[in-house]
Amino acid sequence: MKLSDGFDARRLRPRGSTSWRLRLSAAVATVLATLGGLLSLAGVAALLGQPAALGPLNDSPSAAGTFVLLGLLLLFAGIMLWRLCRRRQRRPSELSMAPHLMKKRD
Repeated sequence: MKLSDGFDARRLRPRGSTSWRLRLSAAVATVLATLGGLLSLAGVAALLGQPAALGPLNDSPSAAGTFVLLGLLLLFAGIMLWRLCRRRQRRPSELSMAPHLMKKRD
């Protein structure tokens, strides 16, 4: 097989590790999940009769319920974002060629 002069096999491989973005976003996702868990626990504590958990922010049970719901949403979003970042970090490094350019196997 003859190779042309402009062929460079390194261009077929993915670029170097730029995982600092994924690590930073995974850290942000972890902080979001932690804040969501703490906020939902504080809302549950306020609903169970400990209104000093969030200070003057939750004087009514509806505000405490809102904190529980907001905390659970933050927790869910943080976990989903963390899983997405971890999945992208662990993706195998394959050749960056389109499948129709590969050899045909019968």
